[in-house]
Amino acid sequence: MYPSVSAIIATNGKRPQLLRTAVESIFAQDYPGHVEVLVVFDRVEPDRLEDLTIPADRSLSIISNTRTGGLAGGRNSGILAASGQLIGFCDDDDWWMPSKLSKQVALWQQHPQAVAIASGISVRTNGQDIVRLAPKSASFQDFLGSRITEIHPSALLYRREDLVGTSNTPIGLVDEELPASYGEDYDLLLRATRFGSVYSVQEPLIGVLWDRQSFFAGKWQAMADGLSYMLRKFPEFEQHPRGLARIAGQVAFVHASLGHRSQAVAYARSALRRDPRQLRAWAALVVASGAIKGQTLLDAVQKTGRGL
Repeated sequence: MYPSVSAIIATNGKRPQLLRTAVESIFAQDYPGHVEVLVVFDRVEPDRLEDLTIPADRSLSIISNTRTGGLAGGRNSGILAASGQLIGFCDDDDWWMPSKLSKQVALWQQHPQAVAIASGISVRTNGQDIVRLAPKSASFQDFLGSRITEIHPSALLYRREDLVGTSNTPIGLVDEELPASYGEDYDLLLRATRFGSVYSVQEPLIGVLWDRQSFFAGKWQAMADGLSYMLRKFPEFEQHPRGLARIAGQVAFVHASLGHRSQAVAYARSALRRDPRQLRAWAALVVASGAIKGQTLLDAVQKTGRGL
């Protein structure tokens, strides 16, 4: 009835108070089953979090990332050390609402064919909380067409046996070959939904703090490399013009922000041939013209609780 859950928080240790908020939100789950929290410190001295009180039927493990440096390696270190039947991720600046696990496990019992379970999110940005609900279910074709950002990595639950490749749905670990781990959550969702759909609870069950600087702020080259890697890894994008246009538009915007005008224009034209309504491609052309800086435009978009 109540499978054990391992919640993995990969961190670089730079947000100690937010990290504590994330851990305590997992401790505070109303879920009757056992929940272990694994905090994985990446290339820094671990904070033992000894000031936190661990409730009954909860446990806390502090470990170091022993794999590739970065988010992908950190999450994999947690997955391999986990003892729970289910795996959930939580970024160190997000938090889980008290009923998250109970409602997600209940939904999974209704849809045992699901490959993962998500939920809606509440995005805190610009002094307000914006609720964004995920679709009831999302397939591989849906994710080719859109990243579906309402399905947030901090909301997802997977079966551990799927992630370590010992089941009939061997999704595998997080891809550590992704440049700077950019898009590792999207890559994992694409691989997962080759085996089935993601189902989502139709209410926000996590909080996402958007009013903070992203790890990838200004790291345009890492974004370009990650997106290009994704296109090479999933040739199915070639059969999905709108999805291919979306990523080509993102690459165009990144190149425009880097000042690579010819590459930006080439990618933007490629995107617009496949989808004339691709806004990222039009934005890339505006940035490439010098009318506005890419970061300025991105900052304006992020105030709405959305990203690139």
